[in-house]
Amino acid sequence: MMQGNDTQAVAAIRRFNRFHTRWTGALGGSLHGSGFALTEARVFYELAQRDDWLAGELARELDLDPAYLSRILKRFAASGWLLRERSPEDGRALRLRLTQEGREAFAPLDMASRDQAGAILARLQPTERQRLVAALDQAEALLSGRAPQAPRLIIREHRPGDIGWVISAHGRLYAQDYGWDISFEALVAEIAAKFLRDFKPGKERCFIAELDGAPVGSAFVVRESDEVAKLRLVLVEARARGFGLGKRLVQEAIGFARASGYRRMVLWTNDILHAARAIYVAEGFRLVAEEKHHSFGQNLVGQNWERDL
Repeated sequence: MMQGNDTQAVAAIRRFNRFHTRWTGALGGSLHGSGFALTEARVFYELAQRDDWLAGELARELDLDPAYLSRILKRFAASGWLLRERSPEDGRALRLRLTQEGREAFAPLDMASRDQAGAILARLQPTERQRLVAALDQAEALLSGRAPQAPRLIIREHRPGDIGWVISAHGRLYAQDYGWDISFEALVAEIAAKFLRDFKPGKERCFIAELDGAPVGSAFVVRESDEVAKLRLVLVEARARGFGLGKRLVQEAIGFARASGYRRMVLWTNDILHAARAIYVAEGFRLVAEEKHHSFGQNLVGQNWERDL
């Protein structure tokens, strides 16, 4: 018997199926105005990818009734798009191959499908495209039952658009996890704007962590003085925790500061950020001062940490 959450999940899958069939034009008899029904278009696509399909193999791959597939193949052959030849390995099997005319007939359908996907992507920002691709990959893996791929984790320098994500992520996560109000997001926006406005190449850097192409973490190194670098805005999204990204971000920041000629690194945090403080301790930072304060709608204890480089 399904539980309440299962009922909601089933409803969500059915809702997405309805959306997807309408979005792809699967409900009509002419996909992308091509004159091909959805099943015919899918058979055409598979034939365009390989020249050595066997009819029975293709039926199994697409989970089609062999008699139904046979009717589609006969139509393609009658139109001059398909050659059906007896397999030299098994005289009972038909080997399938598109003719040049078949490839020319398939090209407009293929282009229309590409154009539709391109039109959707054109409405999205780069980070939204990355999220969409990652979500589709995950959905395919979950629904197919295939083994999930190892997560793709990288740390890179910031690109246009990343700083907006940093501000949004800080405001959202600290409100969710700690109940901080919007004044914290305003502070992050001020720090980020100053970083962009006064950016000092070679002396300052923003590190962005990506998980499967989507930003999930950040760490900034900014100039405090000729000898002192400041570590700021260290964050890891909840879905990316457990991979050691926070530790890697801090290590990257320390390495950059050392290579840039700084002799000391400092940071300011609050005592309730236990996971972050554990990383700072592990990476050689020492607590040098702390002070109670009321900020972001909360009573907090601010802490100053530093380490030699």
